[in-house]
Amino acid sequence: MAGWVLGIMGGSGLYAIDSLSDAHWVSVDTPWGKPSDELLTGTIGAVKCVFLPRHGRGHAIGPSHLNYRANIDAMKQLGVTDLLSISAVGSLTEKFAPGDFVAIDQFIDRTFAREKSFFGDGLVAHVSMADPVCPRLSTLAATAARAAGARVHEGGTYLAMEGPQFSSRAESHLYRQWGADIIGMTAMPEAKLAREAQLPYALIAMVTDYDCWRENEAPVEVESVIAQMHSNAEKARSLVENIARSLPAQREVSPIDTVLEYALITDPAARNPALLEKLKNILG
Repeated sequence: MAGWVLGIMGGSGLYAIDSLSDAHWVSVDTPWGKPSDELLTGTIGAVKCVFLPRHGRGHAIGPSHLNYRANIDAMKQLGVTDLLSISAVGSLTEKFAPGDFVAIDQFIDRTFAREKSFFGDGLVAHVSMADPVCPRLSTLAATAARAAGARVHEGGTYLAMEGPQFSSRAESHLYRQWGADIIGMTAMPEAKLAREAQLPYALIAMVTDYDCWRENEAPVEVESVIAQMHSNAEKARSLVENIARSLPAQREVSPIDTVLEYALITDPAARNPALLEKLKNILG
């Protein structure tokens, strides 16, 4: 098996990785349009890394207008084998406090205005999302976050809302009743598309606030979120360096590497040639 190529999707507050050697920004075109920004490539130790600021440098693109398919396709074009997402989130539970990091293991998708699949008419695929993150990568990321000095929780359910507005109190209480632990705006359809692209995916969520379910507190405001994001960002950069340096010398095969083997159900004779061409990077 070829070695690791670690992709990092940087969320709010994380727009560059300073520890990369031989770093340079690369422009990538995809059949789905342009990704959020150029991608920063380089190495940390012996590991090649590819970083994309999810919202673009300067945070110019909102969550509903991100080109999620182009972002994942660009990662595939640059040879990424495993994808680590780092995202700012709100907490829906007392146990996850502002400043904590959470290694997510489940999602509830409440987004509705986004393209959620690479597949469609002329080529149908159904991938399993029962276990939506890669346990190997998630454990490595949690360990790297602890080494960076973060308080880390392993396991948590991420509710993905459409945004860009924050929740109402009624919504926040509802999501808590559903068993959601944290809330954010960007993990979906990112995690679904990563699975379709056969990329093992893990998400480290950086808690910035308690959303608005606490009745005796002021609702979340962007100023407090930004302040906590800056506090989290340095640990996030250390996390990336730590995980790259901790990866085993040999990358063992993951079951996620071949999830499309039994997911494509359209008869080969009925497949849309134009869609097949668009999917050339995803299908390999």
